[in-house]
Amino acid sequence: MEAGTIVGLLADPVRLKVVAALALGAGTLTDVAEASGLPLKDVALAARRLSRAGLVDRDGHALVLHADRFGEAARAAAATAPPAPQLSADPGQDAVLVTFVRDGRLISVPAQHSKRRVVLEHLVHVFEPGVRYPEREVNALLAAWHPDVAALRRYLVDEALLTRESGVYWRSGGYVEV
Repeated sequence: MEAGTIVGLLADPVRLKVVAALALGAGTLTDVAEASGLPLKDVALAARRLSRAGLVDRDGHALVLHADRFGEAARAAAATAPPAPQLSADPGQDAVLVTFVRDGRLISVPAQHSKRRVVLEHLVHVFEPGVRYPEREVNALLAAWHPDVAALRRYLVDEALLTRESGVYWRSGGYVEV
């Protein structure tokens, strides 16, 4: 069974409640109806659909959830998923970036200085060398990465990746591609 099929089945709130009740130990249509608060008719229709898809075995009123199919589908989907894009040519830096950057956003600021430095060196590339940015523009660029723009600004200045003077910032550190 494919992960997409399972997700499609569980997108219906009634089927989701039926699967949840079965996962929590309900074993009959009546048990599922009591546990989920759904009408018996809705439970029966959902159980029939889940049974046709192969997620539930139905024998009269008795129901058995094939919970192992969730793990199988997840493993199969993971095996066919494209690899995560490489964020750095250096394997050590890439490992740090993969941990803290998801979908072009910083999910958290690393507490460890060496990891935070790797993240900041990656982040500073949004600033063009030689361009001066007012604080409002710096905030806008950093907000695309993380909501705590003040902390990111301070870290970038403290690490000498950005320089600040009279409310104007410019890139003063980090690797620059030529």
